[in-house]
Amino acid sequence: MNGPKRKKLEAKGWSVATADAFLGLSKEEAAFVEMKMALADSVRRRRLARKLTQTQLANKIGSSQSRIAKMEVADRSVSIDLLMKTLLAMGASRAQLAKVISRRRSKPRAA
Repeated sequence: MNGPKRKKLEAKGWSVATADAFLGLSKEEAAFVEMKMALADSVRRRRLARKLTQTQLANKIGSSQSRIAKMEVADRSVSIDLLMKTLLAMGASRAQLAKVISRRRSKPRAA
């Protein structure tokens, strides 16, 4: 959230915090969520870069279109290992996976 907008909200009595603070996540939990979201985003980006539909990717990994949709939004029912296996099936290297999970969000999201 930009500075002027934040100041305007705080002036009107609103409290502005990160999603992590709002949800009461520990540093470890926040890091886990961040890694999962980065992997999910990478699945979507890699799928689109390869011009695959969700159904085509699902067929490639022996899953369903709805499962791919859940992967791409980091649904809580999707495990990190499934996200990683999917990326590997799309040709990602171990080094690329390491780069994805080591990325940090540039700005914390406001709650």
